Amino acid sequence: MNQRTPAAAAAVVLVAALAVVALLKPLPYTTYAPGPTIDVLGAPDGKEIIQVGGDQKTYRDDGQLRMTTVSVTPKDSNLNLFEVMAAWLNRNDAVYPKDAVYPDDKTADEVRDEGQVQMVSSQDTAVAVAEKALGYPVTPSLEVTLISDGSPADGALAVRDLIRKVNGVPLSDDISKASDELRSAIKATPPGQQVTLTVLRDGKEVDVPLTPEQPSTDLFGVVKVTGSPQLGIFLGQGFILPFPVTVTIDPRIGGPSAGLMFSLAIYDTLTPGPLTGGGRVAGTGEIAADGTVGAIGGIQQKIVGAREDGAQLFLVPADNCDDAKGAHNGDMRLVKVDTFDTARSAIETWAKDHDAKLPSC
Repeated sequence: MNQRTPAAAAAVVLVAALAVVALLKPLPYTTYAPGPTIDVLGAPDGKEIIQVGGDQKTYRDDGQLRMTTVSVTPKDSNLNLFEVMAAWLNRNDAVYPKDAVYPDDKTADEVRDEGQVQMVSSQDTAVAVAEKALGYPVTPSLEVTLISDGSPADGALAVRDLIRKVNGVPLSDDISKASDELRSAIKATPPGQQVTLTVLRDGKEVDVPLTPEQPSTDLFGVVKVTGSPQLGIFLGQGFILPFPVTVTIDPRIGGPSAGLMFSLAIYDTLTPGPLTGGGRVAGTGEIAADGTVGAIGGIQQKIVGAREDGAQLFLVPADNCDDAKGAHNGDMRLVKVDTFDTARSAIETWAKDHDAKLPSC
């Protein structure tokens, strides 16, 4: 037997082993895939997603207004070469560097919390936009959007509490100023002393005394204070509304991108006649308090998800138009929108004539 034969065989085994290791080694990438779409005019399990209080009259639309989602691999996931290549070769998926999607300075829990805060804010802003479009008065207010487990606020405050005063002093209606005023009051509270927040909850003012805590670390039995006193709350922009509207969405869905569809569904629910004319409309876009529609991520995957779920019309934020051009929309029409009003007008025009000329990307 040739002496080179065993060496060659060993080399082949070694190369194969190295190839397997290389193929299975975690890579710093994240994938996007089309996620489920949800008809926000619907009533899954017999419970309507849009719930209106205050004895307001509501109306049903035989059509659909579908919010869209993207399935994103979590920050703490580890994709190998097989998985990355499979997503890259799938025309409906996308591959991005992980650090472009998830900042290195945020943990997986912090990313999840941020998404929850954005979802709460998007729902509340959508309610405000819809009610303002119907002529109702809306007043901005600092709002609790998330509470950290085990924090001073845990069990004392509630998500969507509107903070109106601190130690009896009214906060500014300017959200940025109100946030600074609250943080300054907390920071000025002596250790072990309480700060009293007056919050608007279920239409009533409630005084909530809280004792701020200073974050600290314990290293080898030595406790070191590492920051300013905190209550353990995340803040956002809320609104004092003439009547409440609740959007009941799976809490695992995060982010701000459903704001436009929430606002349209709320408006439709509060107005007679079907906004969609019985058709199936999907879309995406972050909604601002002034009604402008902002860009979002994963537009191509959202378009595919909507097409697969039978949508006939898709609302594309104007700043996403360039990316949307490469999406596989099939027969589903893509309409460019930049405000709540242009989105509503486009749907009304399309409902009357599906072949009508509409703003396009």
